[in-house]
Amino acid sequence: MYVYETNGSFLDEKGINIHFITFGLNPTVSLLKLNMKNIFNSLVLSASILLLSCETLQNLPGGTQGISQAEAAQGIKQALDQGLGKAVLQLNTTDGFFKDAFYKILLPPDAAKIEKTLRTLGFSAMVDKAILQINRGAEDAAGMAKPIFIDAVKSMTIQDAIGLVKNGDTSATHFFREKTTAKLIAAFTPVIQASLDKVEATKYYGDLVNKYNHLPTTFKQINPDLTGYVTLKTTNALFDLIAKEEVNIRTNFAARTTDILKKVFGGLIN
Repeated sequence: MYVYETNGSFLDEKGINIHFITFGLNPTVSLLKLNMKNIFNSLVLSASILLLSCETLQNLPGGTQGISQAEAAQGIKQALDQGLGKAVLQLNTTDGFFKDAFYKILLPPDAAKIEKTLRTLGFSAMVDKAILQINRGAEDAAGMAKPIFIDAVKSMTIQDAIGLVKNGDTSATHFFREKTTAKLIAAFTPVIQASLDKVEATKYYGDLVNKYNHLPTTFKQINPDLTGYVTLKTTNALFDLIAKEEVNIRTNFAARTTDILKKVFGGLIN
């Protein structure tokens, strides 16, 4: 607030004289110019503070600012590699499949009739042996899955890596699964076949099928594809565990074991 005095000056709210060289202009006009200048300076200062605040916010956790597409892609691939390593470690052990209630592989759905019939006729031990060896085959094959999956991860092209980071949950694993499943199945099938043969799962399963097909009550012989079925079940188990590790990396700081994982996923809100 300013008070006009008759000598052509103003007193501000603290009583300090403010003199104007008016050059024939009314002091009120000069005061208006002074006020406009003050307003302009205030606006400039406010804009500077706003820009500084925005820059500060961009560097706070909760976003992916400062991360390039290349870094995001590298982070995603490292997360998938880490998930694969843990998945193989869990499944490539004795009972990794067989004693896991979620991943245990039973007979193919098309062979359900075989199992039911043979158990009813007292051949449960034969059925149990076949199921055990099928799981042993999957456990053996899981150990050879890593180079196949890692090769698929390395060759995967990610157009919107930052988007996959920001989407959260298991978006990276889902993208990996969508892009590589067909190639993985093709590469993994002979490995599964070799493992099933190695532990004689093929033999025990074949005995079940032959036993059923030669029963007097069997009118339609069946021979469900064991290799394709076990390949799919094993691949699904690996993908599921990779997805769980992705969630762990996103939500648990301690799970980010490399600098790039810390940089890419460290800005996410836990």
